[in-house]
Amino acid sequence: MNSREKILAAVKNNQPAQSKLPEVRSFLKPGTEVLEKYINVLTAIGGVANVVNSYAEIENIVRQEYKEAQRIISLCNELPMPGGKEKYADPHELETVDLAIMNAQFGVAENAAVWVTDDMLPQRVLPFITQQLAVIINRNDIVPTMHHAYERIGDSDYGFGVFIAGPSKTADIEQSLVLGAHGPKTMRVFIL
Repeated sequence: MNSREKILAAVKNNQPAQSKLPEVRSFLKPGTEVLEKYINVLTAIGGVANVVNSYAEIENIVRQEYKEAQRIISLCNELPMPGGKEKYADPHELETVDLAIMNAQFGVAENAAVWVTDDMLPQRVLPFITQQLAVIINRNDIVPTMHHAYERIGDSDYGFGVFIAGPSKTADIEQSLVLGAHGPKTMRVFIL
C-alpha cells in the first residue's frame, strides 16, 4: 500500500457520524405575493418587468422599445425573428447582437433571477454578450426563494445552467453605478 492509499484509507475509516440536515425555514414574509415581490426586486436592481397576457403584447413592446436594435435574435418559437433558432458554431458570430429574446425555465422572487440552461441557448455566451436582454417566464413559474429554486433544479440533468438577475452592473469605481459594464445594458422580463 503506497502513501496515497494509506491516507485515503485513514480518511475513510475516520469519518464523523452522519447527522440529519437541519430544516430550513422559508425566508419569505407571510402574505408576500411572489409576482409582486419579483417585480419589485427586478425594478430595484435595474431591470424592467412587463406583465403581459400574450406573445402579441410582447411583440408590440419589443417593436416600440427596441426600435434602434438592428440585430435581434429571438429564441422563442412564438416570436419568430430572423437569426433566432440557428446554432452558432462560433460565439464571435453573436458579438453584434443588440437584443436577445429568450425563455427561462423559471424565476426567483427573492432576487429576481431567471434560470436558463444550455439547451435553451445557441451559445452559452448569448445572454452575456448581447447589448440588451429580454426574457420570458410564466407567472406560475416564479418560486419564492433560492431554496425553492435549488429544490426545483436539484435532480435536473444539464451541462450548463445559470441564474441571471438584472442588467450587468458595477459600482466599484468611485461608488458610481454603471449599467452594462460587462454584459447586457438592460434586462427586461416579460411575465406571461
